Amino acid sequence: MRKELTVRGIIIGILITLVFTAANVYFGLKAGLTFSTSIPAAVISMAILRSFKNATVQENNIVQTVASAAGTLSSIIFVLPGLIMIGWWTGFPFWISFAICALGGILGVMYSIPLRRALVTNSDLPYPEGVACAEVLKVGSGDKANAGEVEHGRSGLLAVLWGSIVAAVFAIIVATQVFASDVAQTFRIGRRGAVSGYDFSLSFALLAIGHLCGLSVGVAMLIGACVGWGWLVPHYAALTGDLTTAAGALAQATWSHKVRFIGAGAIGVSAIWTLLKLVKPVASGLAGAMAASRARKAGKADTLPITERDIPIGIVGLVTLLCMLPIGWVLGYFANTSGLGSHVTTLVIGGVFYVFLMSFFVSAVTGYMAGLIGSSNSPLSGIGILVVIGAALLLVLGVKPYVGPDATKALMAFALFTTAVVFNVAAIANNNLQDLKTGQLVDATPWKQQVALIIGVLAGSVVIPPVLNLVNQAYGFVGAPGAELRPSPLPAPQAGLISSLAQGVIAADIDWSLIRMGAYI
Repeated sequence: MRKELTVRGIIIGILITLVFTAANVYFGLKAGLTFSTSIPAAVISMAILRSFKNATVQENNIVQTVASAAGTLSSIIFVLPGLIMIGWWTGFPFWISFAICALGGILGVMYSIPLRRALVTNSDLPYPEGVACAEVLKVGSGDKANAGEVEHGRSGLLAVLWGSIVAAVFAIIVATQVFASDVAQTFRIGRRGAVSGYDFSLSFALLAIGHLCGLSVGVAMLIGACVGWGWLVPHYAALTGDLTTAAGALAQATWSHKVRFIGAGAIGVSAIWTLLKLVKPVASGLAGAMAASRARKAGKADTLPITERDIPIGIVGLVTLLCMLPIGWVLGYFANTSGLGSHVTTLVIGGVFYVFLMSFFVSAVTGYMAGLIGSSNSPLSGIGILVVIGAALLLVLGVKPYVGPDATKALMAFALFTTAVVFNVAAIANNNLQDLKTGQLVDATPWKQQVALIIGVLAGSVVIPPVLNLVNQAYGFVGAPGAELRPSPLPAPQAGLISSLAQGVIAADIDWSLIRMGAYI
């Protein structure tokens, strides 16, 4: 019997998850990008398991499946720091933060199971990272008959080690201020108050992220930077006619209050369009899952191919419903401790229904985009934008008329809190389908991968709160109270945008024309 879901594989995967989660949290807050850890984890896994004679490609696949939670759970940094930025939290409470990550992650696995047939088995989506990871696993499968493949696997590990050494040396040189790692400047254009600027940073970590994300993502970011800082920031700054404010402060304010809302509109429309395209494939996938369930009940489970054996759809439904109970408790606890206790029933029932329904929609969108352009490139920011706007609008309609103006910040915090749960669902579903594509190509058992990912979710959920606290204490976040006193607060751009949207919708001071402009773009 082949080895697949083993204790040693799970332990190795958890250890890799702990390291990669911490790294991804930091660089995500710094650069606004997280990357898939599946391929680096596969390289490390095959190097470690090669010393065991009975290691298999399927066991290596389980290791990278567990470790892949690092690249996905860390995406919570796109939402959760917003609670610090609006001044609601001063740190990240461990158990509440753990619950958000763990419950959202498990739901993400459950929602992606019925999507597998629609978006993986019965789809021609390329899944670039899933296919690449499968090739890496095949190379490192332990087949001693092919010396060339063995040597290729070793060279991959050497590349990882040398990359780590070079990056560490560069970090030490920069830390000792032998030379600067970035060059930044803001300046005025003409006499009407237009401003712009640039910030060129040399970072081996960011170079690595660019390599993993691909050229198309880099080009898209370059175009966005040129449009934003070459046209929109100067344009809106000139409209103010402000000739007295420092160029740097004016440029930052223009970007924060104008330009990024235009970006929000563009990303949001893209996400809606993707969702509309997925209605038929998702319905087909659900039908396939029900057919497999009927086969099991008829005693024909052994006739199903290994690659078609998911966690049974009945268990999926039960786990999903059971997850809603602690989610409801967490939402109720948050409402009670934020001064909204008199409306806790409305908030809990509405919040649970919103999480239940919205999570499935966003899972379909992110899963499709992961198959099309890779999980690292999937527009999770757009999902966060749609989710927080939806949550904020529902709070404005259902709760705000019955509370005083002093409850505005509490409603903003509740919107961000609910968004964080849904966002985690989307992130894990985005990654899970990529992993399941890898498993399909290496003849892995889907249900074992799904169990492995749940284990990875729990391991990553333990790491994220303390890492976020360390980063917050060491650097702080741009826009948070007291951030101006820190020497180099982290930008956390997505969290800043999402918290600004929540504030704008609930406080009724959002400029919808900017979002419409982004939608037209």
